[in-house]
Amino acid sequence: MDHRPLRIGALLFEGLDQIDFTGPYEVLAKLSDSTFTTYGPVAGPVADTTGLVLRADAVLEEAPQLDVLLVPGGPGQQKLMDDDRVLAWLRSQAAGAGCVFSVCTGALLLGAAGLLRGVRATTHWAALHLLPYFGADATDERVVFDGRLVSAGGVTAGIDGALRVAELLRGTEEAQTIQLLLQYAPEPPFDCGTPATAPQHIVDAALRPIGDLTAARLVTTRRFADRERAAGSRRTDTGSA
Repeated sequence: MDHRPLRIGALLFEGLDQIDFTGPYEVLAKLSDSTFTTYGPVAGPVADTTGLVLRADAVLEEAPQLDVLLVPGGPGQQKLMDDDRVLAWLRSQAAGAGCVFSVCTGALLLGAAGLLRGVRATTHWAALHLLPYFGADATDERVVFDGRLVSAGGVTAGIDGALRVAELLRGTEEAQTIQLLLQYAPEPPFDCGTPATAPQHIVDAALRPIGDLTAARLVTTRRFADRERAAGSRRTDTGSA
């Protein structure tokens, strides 16, 4: 931990889940001696998955090297899985960032950018089975640290992850102060926040509306894995020639 000024930035895109972004934003934007800027494929308004309008401050190419990169998820992540411009930006920023922080299915974007090979990571429970296709060690935990990469599970786990990142960057007392300011003391009304604690019929009901998206993510992820295997074979053949 040190107290150098921090440049914090987040990727914003159409169809993100706003809590993946706004939960961590509430924490990280309060860090001392820091700035927080949002970047997108296009500058200006972007709508989240339910129509809430957020705003990207600048386009990707205008970002300086960030110290902390936040990558949220949401259904719109699926359209970016083959977006070479976005994936190249993620790789470039990750190369110099002190912390890369994914929330929910933002981890799939990091995987598509080739940033999860050999990395312990987590994501939303409905997408956790996809992480091994990217070479990741899928870990069913709320927040996972592996070197400079921090991943949080689904949606609300981003707040927990952000508080852990805040502690890493600015120390325990500052992170605790932010938690208190947010009055973050969860008392969930039901013990069904994970598939392990929810009744099976509730799990089934939660899966139904996202079934098509989950299936599409599997197709995309398998295609990525196939490309990686083919590229590996070509490299092997070239090396043995």
